[in-house]
Amino acid sequence: MFESAKVAQKAWARTPLYKRAEVLHKVAALMREHAQPIADCLVKEVAKPAKDSLTEVIRSADLIDYTAEEGVRFLGEGQLLNADSFPGNARNKLCLVSKVPLGVVLAIPPFNYPVNLAVSKLAPALMAGNAVVLKPPTQGAVAGIHMVQCFHAAGLPAGLLSVATGRGAEIGDFLTTHPDVNCISFTGGDTGIAIAKKAGMVPLQMELGGKDVCIVCEDADLELAAKHIIKGGFSYSGQRCTAVKLVLAHAAVADRLVAAVAAGVAKLSVGRPEDDCDITPVVSEGSANFIEGLAMDAKAKGAKFVTGEWRREGNLIWPLLLDHVTADMRLAWEEPFGPVLPVMRVPSVELAVEHCNKSKYGLQGCVFTRDINSAIRISDAMETGTVQVNSAPARGPDHFPFQGFRDSGIGSQGIRNSLGMMVKTKSTVINLDKESYTMG
Repeated sequence: MFESAKVAQKAWARTPLYKRAEVLHKVAALMREHAQPIADCLVKEVAKPAKDSLTEVIRSADLIDYTAEEGVRFLGEGQLLNADSFPGNARNKLCLVSKVPLGVVLAIPPFNYPVNLAVSKLAPALMAGNAVVLKPPTQGAVAGIHMVQCFHAAGLPAGLLSVATGRGAEIGDFLTTHPDVNCISFTGGDTGIAIAKKAGMVPLQMELGGKDVCIVCEDADLELAAKHIIKGGFSYSGQRCTAVKLVLAHAAVADRLVAAVAAGVAKLSVGRPEDDCDITPVVSEGSANFIEGLAMDAKAKGAKFVTGEWRREGNLIWPLLLDHVTADMRLAWEEPFGPVLPVMRVPSVELAVEHCNKSKYGLQGCVFTRDINSAIRISDAMETGTVQVNSAPARGPDHFPFQGFRDSGIGSQGIRNSLGMMVKTKSTVINLDKESYTMG
């Protein structure tokens, strides 16, 4: 697999940029043509609601098209540096700076977006002239393999894109420490930290989850805040790195905010993904047990279950809003990755920001206020990769930079940033026999 990838990559690196882009555009067209079968796999494998599953596939095709267009421009740009701009040098050296492929990229997407977060790695890597070995998530592998068929059907050279299936616990170390891997792009949880420690001298692009806080200020539009908190906290049953995972509400407005959110949560439908329900089963029994443990810990320490008692059937958990969560509860710090949303009441915005910055995570956060000056000051104070103002955290549009601080990741994503991640800089210095000045 790695040997064939190395061979294929050399030929692909000699393929003109516009021809690489043509192949990617064909891939995007094929994904749209076969979107429904791929979406059906997402419904069956990861219990993603049917409408959201189809949206993920179409979004992924759009991402591929954009990457092809951006790649032609970005990767086609180089630099020419003259020596005489540095003190003590004359203009007798010309430095040609270019972007060259890394080699073989190992791409490891997560279960919650096995198509879109695979494509966000594959398209930039291939456009930049690399070969790719894709390790799809155990749950989501079938959807990932269907998606890969679109790449092969578009005419991608044999060996350039390979798939390695299996549990991470069994094949992960083999893949991530393989000497022929020249870059690792990983999205997931704490496993990424272990990968980083073992990977050695290869570039890493990692997004490892978050505890995204939502700060609701005293002057916030509470109707707007409640709407976004419900969508941000419970979309895809809360199984998103950018889900709202903790509401930090100013004490002066907390009662009204909690009431508004509770009213919205009561309207969420619960059931099968085939029926396009808002809340569907979480990915595994282990995940459901973990979520339940967080909720029960909070209840034992005094948190209030606002939306009724705990209800669970197998992996299906009814949406739960908790109020009066305090810093001694696990739910104040840990990422549930499920339909459970805690609210902490804070006497000031400063204390809300302080709690945000104490977290080991720093992926995204959001703030609701009517004062743009306050919004900017709070955003500047929050130590997270992205801050949304008057909207819930979100990854995208896909050309926006996406990154996390602290244990939330290494490097930055977004189409242009990912293209830049998939290349290295090479300099060619031309030494002239004497100084030469333009128009001199």
